[in-house]
Amino acid sequence: MNEQTTKVFAGKKVLIIVENLPCPFDRRVWQEATTLRNYGAKVSIICPTGKGYEKKFEIIDDIAIYRHKLAYEADGALGYLLEYGSALFWEFVLSVRCLFTRGFDVIHACNPPDLIYLVARPYKLLGKKFVFDHHDINPELYIAKYNRKDFFYKLMLFLEKRTFKCAGVSIATNNSYREIAMRRGKKSLKMFLW
Repeated sequence: MNEQTTKVFAGKKVLIIVENLPCPFDRRVWQEATTLRNYGAKVSIICPTGKGYEKKFEIIDDIAIYRHKLAYEADGALGYLLEYGSALFWEFVLSVRCLFTRGFDVIHACNPPDLIYLVARPYKLLGKKFVFDHHDINPELYIAKYNRKDFFYKLMLFLEKRTFKCAGVSIATNNSYREIAMRRGKKSLKMFLW
């Protein structure tokens, strides 16, 4: 392990929030969490439940996992509103629980959706840091799926920009994501590859 990196993360408390898959099933998020833990961070995760991952709370390999049920599976605009609204509600409730039980210095948000910044914003007033881990470029995925640039495309661009603006740091896993963070997100960005 790199001694300098260990010094950066040692003793830090990181809360990772992911909306679409449970952990440790979400391998990418789980690898990020275990890497942070290996460098000395105290890691907590908020994620949905899923098949085989029904426990509302458990600790696996010294990583605390807070899970919530997804009330709805998205289908159409109303479905997404209900799914993401429910997820945001539970992410905020569980973040408060985590704050008072394990604490955190940093919220590390993994998209999609580009809404998790809404959970992080109040904590910034308390001096907590916000890291945006850019997993998916939602506006481009929308175009690929529906072949149009309508109201929902513009909404996705708006939410992406708000997320970048809220984030102190954005993690890009490749040059195309880095370019988007710099162009659309107005980020001066270092490349992080986990």
